[in-house]
Amino acid sequence: MRVLSLFSGGLDSQLAVKIIQEQGIEVIGLHFTTPFFGGSREIIKAALDLSIEFREIDISEGYIPRVLLNPVYGYGKNFNPCIDCHAYMLNWAGNLMKEYEASFIITGEVVGQRPMSQNRSALNAVDKLSGFKAYVLRPLSARLLEETIPEKEGWIDRQQLLNINGRGRSRQMELANKYQLKDYPSPGGGCLLTEAGFARRLRHLLEYVSEPSPMQLQVLRLGRHFYLRDGVLLVVGRNKSENDRLANSNMDGDFLLKVADRPGPLALIRAMHSDLKPEDLELASSIVARYSDAKNDKQARIKIFSNYSDNIDSMIIKPLSAEEVPASV
Repeated sequence: MRVLSLFSGGLDSQLAVKIIQEQGIEVIGLHFTTPFFGGSREIIKAALDLSIEFREIDISEGYIPRVLLNPVYGYGKNFNPCIDCHAYMLNWAGNLMKEYEASFIITGEVVGQRPMSQNRSALNAVDKLSGFKAYVLRPLSARLLEETIPEKEGWIDRQQLLNINGRGRSRQMELANKYQLKDYPSPGGGCLLTEAGFARRLRHLLEYVSEPSPMQLQVLRLGRHFYLRDGVLLVVGRNKSENDRLANSNMDGDFLLKVADRPGPLALIRAMHSDLKPEDLELASSIVARYSDAKNDKQARIKIFSNYSDNIDSMIIKPLSAEEVPASV
């Protein structure tokens, strides 16, 4: 018998896999990604250590309009549609069961671990919305929940499942020692939508773009953000890693900016509903110079270029003073 696991790579999802494997059932790990969560080498390593088949699936295209922008159950504290999000991933997994010849789905969710999204009522809502209610098994808390088809049909022994409840982690740590699990991230949401700063940036973006693409959303996790005027966003990298990622986030119509002859950040400027004006590029260049080693110079030369054109322009500007830099988002 084979099952599909919603596999985050965290301790709870690893424990859920181990508990099912102990009953002689093959597990395939499904790891879903969006611009807000998912994807890391550590997750792949965790799957290898558990000897499970691993599949990473980008669900962004449908996730943004159906879950992010129109959640049935609304949002959490910030911009996190947790109930709809979990249901959407379960629906994806459910629709893949036939393809992978799997009989049911498992998750590492624990009753009461997250008061708003993992209480009994929320889990019931998730299952109902997913469309695969009777086929979703939560091995860590199964004995506290209604029996699922895998238990009723005898595909799995309910007595070997657990009854973990609440936010404490002592039982999970004991199990980690039992199964010799050592490499796993510390517990936490792992989703940018739960973070206040990211949610604030997203709300600003949605004022100008009603249905953003995954590529438009990628830059929200990078750099310092400045709105030079309505719909004109400047993102200034804070380190080499962000500079590299900004260079790969350049869309048609965007421009990249960098001080030509001094160390400093890479920046991206994007106009979301109008053309860029010369004064936009001038202000952006002055801000970029402010965050470079040219910040105390009388003038700096800024290189302006794009991945979509071989043309490279430059502009001589005066770096802004600290007091002149607009507030960041």
